[in-house]
Amino acid sequence: MEKKLKVYADRMSQPSRAVLIFCRLNGIDFEEIKIDTSKRHQLSPEYTVGHPLNPKAASEAEKILLSSLSILEKIWLNGDGRFLLGGFQPSIADLSLVCELIQLEVLDEKDRNRILSPYKKVVQWIEDTRAATNPHFEQVHNILYRVKKKLQQQRSRDAEAGTETRNKMGRHSKM
Repeated sequence: MEKKLKVYADRMSQPSRAVLIFCRLNGIDFEEIKIDTSKRHQLSPEYTVGHPLNPKAASEAEKILLSSLSILEKIWLNGDGRFLLGGFQPSIADLSLVCELIQLEVLDEKDRNRILSPYKKVVQWIEDTRAATNPHFEQVHNILYRVKKKLQQQRSRDAEAGTETRNKMGRHSKM
């Protein structure tokens, strides 16, 4: 008797989402075992958490991302097809990479556009991959879209609070 494939996945994880889409798209029978890293399901002594923000490392990482997007556009998205290496249907490589890049959805819209807008082929490839794999793509990324909405709401609240603080500080007493 064959055992059913078990896929341990946190839908906040890009590779997890790619594997889920791939299995569904290809009719692979599997059981999804949901892992929630936000509830520390993955923690064990070998994990290190709580590193302070390093602006220099963030800047270097963005340079690497932009270089990678350029290479993706110039090399990997050449050919007759709409997918990597000129393919006519998305492969696991397309799904894995698009799930990495879709993480940019949680950025502020201005930052996301600043990063992606120079790469028209990349943006089109993301949309082509989304369209070719729906409804599965949207289903497994739903958690990411919910996080995006929460972050947008938080940014709005923070902006409103900042405006209120600046307005109060800008008022002078007439005494």
